Amino acid sequence: MNKKTKEPKESPKYLRTSTAAAMTLGFIPGRFYRDAKLYCINLLLTYGGGCRANCAFCGLSRDRAAEDENESFIRVDWPIYKTDELIEAMNKVPHARRVCISMITHPRAYEDLCTVVEKIKAKNINNILISALITPTLMDEEKYRRLNEIGVDNIGIAVDASTPEIFDKLRGSGVKGPHSWDKYWQDVETAVAIFGKNNATIHLITGIGETEKDLIEAIQKSVNLGADSHNFSFFRELGSAMENHPQPPIGQYRRIQLARYLIQYGYSDIGKMKFNEKEQVIDFGVDDSELKKIIESGEPFVTSGCPDREGNIACNRPYSNCTPKQAMEGELRNFPFHPDEGDIEIVKGQIKKYLV
Repeated sequence: MNKKTKEPKESPKYLRTSTAAAMTLGFIPGRFYRDAKLYCINLLLTYGGGCRANCAFCGLSRDRAAEDENESFIRVDWPIYKTDELIEAMNKVPHARRVCISMITHPRAYEDLCTVVEKIKAKNINNILISALITPTLMDEEKYRRLNEIGVDNIGIAVDASTPEIFDKLRGSGVKGPHSWDKYWQDVETAVAIFGKNNATIHLITGIGETEKDLIEAIQKSVNLGADSHNFSFFRELGSAMENHPQPPIGQYRRIQLARYLIQYGYSDIGKMKFNEKEQVIDFGVDDSELKKIIESGEPFVTSGCPDREGNIACNRPYSNCTPKQAMEGELRNFPFHPDEGDIEIVKGQIKKYLV
């Protein structure tokens, strides 16, 4: 008697979704610390062989020890569900404002991404916006144009590393990976040209070997090209090559968040900023009274992510790069809601914490 072959849980029929999204969609129980809400449903393509890249900090890397349905990514589990079930559940969440579908480095990823986008557009009764976090290594100009035509309005490119040397060490030849610094930045320009200014975004990770000046230079480069930059604080992934690498100090991350906000919204630029001998920011190039007002607004420390139709942040990723315990202790790295006065007082002190 023949055994029935078990159906592989692979895209496009299946997708991973973040723990936060699974909670929001009602697939798993739970609530967010301080009643945060997730406004963007994060989806990830999935394949039995996993990702073909080998990025040193990534939970999906080719050489990672664990390769099963329960492996984590960006600090949390990404359970697998049927695509149709995810779309049906998404349509029942009134506060869902955007969905983001992430490629991985796999030969089927681009076509499967297009299939998923078309499925969402066909059944998207709430008409929420669609972002695609793409893998430049698999892309060309025509593929970006097709994504734009089928309904993607925002392209994300996870550059992650701030310098070509760190990129190559952690994502390219240093780990026998396929990615190229030049190709990633070339695709930022292509995405801006096709999707429009501020409709292409890059991800940058703080704390993977760069200086503050290095990262701010990458932010400035992104803005100069017409893209938005979104900040992440490194959080180690068990089983990855960097599983023992520490989080960056909170002061370092707060200064990067503040510098990014000032550059992104035209208050300053790297040419006006000053750095110490360790390339830490010591002057943001903004008048003290203006800087105080900006810090006290709390806006620089809110999660940077793709917006909703009103221009508010939709991709707010609650607690994706810190634990709820850290958040309770004053180290909420990206605020998924507007920080209150107590939060801002803590942040003010953190900005002034420098490594000696």
